[in-house]
Amino acid sequence: MIRQSIKRQIVGIAVGLIILMAITSVLSMVMSARVAHYLDELTSQYVQAYGNLARMNVRSLEQALALRQMIIAKMQSPPDEATFADRKKVYDAKSIEVGREASEARSRINAIIADQSTTSDNATLARLDARIESASTDLRRYLEQEYDRFFQLLDRRDPEELKRSLARIDGLRDDFTAKVEAIRADMLTQVREDSVITMGHQRQAIIISAIMTALAAILGLVVSILVSTGITRPVRRLLDGTRAVEAGQLEGTIDVTTRDEIGELTGAFNRMVEQLRHNERIRETFGKYIDPQVVKGLIDRPALTASEGQRRVMTVLFCDMKGFTSLSEGMTPQGLVKVMNHYLSTVTAPIRSHRGIIDKYIGDAVMAYWGPPFTEENEQAQLACLAALDMIDQIGVLRKEIPELLGVRQVSNQCDLRIGVATGEVVVGSIGSEFMMSYTVMGDTVNLASRLEAANKIYGSRSLVSKATVSAAGDTIEMREIDLLVLVGQTIPQLVFEIMGRKGALTPEQLQLRTHYAQGLTAYRARQWDEAAQAFNAALEAVPGDGPSMALAARVASFQANPPAHDWNGAWQLDHK
Repeated sequence: MIRQSIKRQIVGIAVGLIILMAITSVLSMVMSARVAHYLDELTSQYVQAYGNLARMNVRSLEQALALRQMIIAKMQSPPDEATFADRKKVYDAKSIEVGREASEARSRINAIIADQSTTSDNATLARLDARIESASTDLRRYLEQEYDRFFQLLDRRDPEELKRSLARIDGLRDDFTAKVEAIRADMLTQVREDSVITMGHQRQAIIISAIMTALAAILGLVVSILVSTGITRPVRRLLDGTRAVEAGQLEGTIDVTTRDEIGELTGAFNRMVEQLRHNERIRETFGKYIDPQVVKGLIDRPALTASEGQRRVMTVLFCDMKGFTSLSEGMTPQGLVKVMNHYLSTVTAPIRSHRGIIDKYIGDAVMAYWGPPFTEENEQAQLACLAALDMIDQIGVLRKEIPELLGVRQVSNQCDLRIGVATGEVVVGSIGSEFMMSYTVMGDTVNLASRLEAANKIYGSRSLVSKATVSAAGDTIEMREIDLLVLVGQTIPQLVFEIMGRKGALTPEQLQLRTHYAQGLTAYRARQWDEAAQAFNAALEAVPGDGPSMALAARVASFQANPPAHDWNGAWQLDHK
C-alpha cells in the first residue's frame, strides 16, 4: 500500500513538473535561443578574436627574444652555431604564428559581420579587419627587409651596426604593438556593447525563469511535506549506515521498517554489509598466509591471476639465519615455533616497510622480491638494499631477544644473517596447479640471489649483491667489490659486491677498509701476492675480524704456496651451494 502511495505521489510530481516545463518552454524558448546565440557569438567570436590579437603581441615578443638569443649565440667565440640554428627555427616559427593569429582574428571578425541575426556594428568590425590586415602585412614586409640586412650584419659580427639595426627592428615592432593595442581597445569596446545587449536578453529570461521557479518551489514544498515523513527517515538511516561502511565499520545492520522500495533497498544494503564482512574476513585470513600486497594486487588487478607469465626486470632477496640448525637443537616444538615466528617477523618488517613482497618462507630462509606492479622499476634495487641494511641492523636485537623468548640467559651460538640480492630478468606470474596457485618469480636471477646468500658462508659476510643491483641502486648505498665468482651451475664469472651502509654513512674505519680491500683485490688479480697480503692485512687492522678480508688473505697465502694456473683470470670457482 505504501509503495502505491509513493508511486502516485511521484507520478503526480512528474505530471505537474511536465506541465510547468511545457509552459516555461513556450514562454522562454525564443528568448533562451536568442540569448544562447548572443553568448555563442560573444564567447566563440569576439573573445576569441580578442585573444588572437593578444597572442599576436606575445608571439612578436617571443620572436624578439629568439632574435636576441641568436645574437648571443653568434657573438660567442667561437659562435654557437647549434644554438643559433635552433633559435632561428624558433624565430621563423613565431613569425608564422603571428600571421596565423592575425588570420584567425580576421576570420572571426568576418564571421560576426556575416551573421545578420545579431546587431553588431558591422562597419566598425570591417574597419578593424582592414587594420589587422594592414598591421600584420606592414610588419612582415618591413621586418623582412630589415632582417635581411640584420643577418648580413650578424655574419660580419659588427656590434655597432647590429645595435643600430636592432634598434630599427625594435622600433618597427613597437609600432606594430601600438597598432595592435589600438585594435584591441576598439575590439574591447565592441565586446562590451555586445555584452550589454546579451545581458538585456538574459535579464528577460531570468525574470521568466524566476516566476517558473517560484511556482516549482511551491509545488515542490507541498509535495515534499506529503512524502518526507515516509521517505526521509529510512533514507537517513541508510545514509548513516553508508557512512559507517565507508569508515570501515561493518558490525551493525539497519532495521527494515517499510515494505516499499526503500525497505527493499535497506534489505539489499544489509546483505551487502554481510558480504563485505565475509570478504574482509577472507582478506584478513589470506593476509597471514600470502603477502597482503599480493592479495590486494590480485583483488584490484584480476589480470595478475592469469596463468600466462611475463618477463620483467625485478630484484630478488634471499635471507637465511646463520647457525639456525645448531640453535634449534634441543628446543621444544613450542620454543622453536616461538623463536621462528619472532625471527621471521623481525626480518620481514624491513622488507614490508620498503614495499617488498614476501614470496615464501623456506624453513628459516625468506625469499622476497621488488618490481612492477608493486614498485617502480627504477627504485626496486634501492628499496631492496635499504631493506637488507635494516635487516642487518636487527641482528643485535635478535641476539638479545631470542634468549628471553627461550627463558635462558644465553644461547650457545651467536645468531646472524646471510643476505643475497640480485637484479635481472625473471618470469613472473601465477604458477601452480588447477587446485592451488602462487604468484611468484622464477629464473636465473632468483637462483643468483640464492647463490649469493649462500656465498656469504665463504666470505664471512652478511650481504652480497650482484653488479646489476649495484648499478640500479644508484647513489643511495655504499658498496664495496668483494670478488669475481663463478657460482654453482654457471660458467660466466660474476662481480659480487657487499652492502656497507647508506650513502655518506660510513665510518672512517669502514672507508679505510674499503680502500685497502680494493688495493688488495687489484694486487690479487695481478698475482702480486705480497702486495695483496699487505693490503688485506691493512684492511684487517682498520676493521678487525672483517670476513672478506680474512677470506682473501687466507686465499693469498694459499696462492703464495701454490700459485694458480697460468691462464687464471682472477675468478673464484664455487663448487657447492
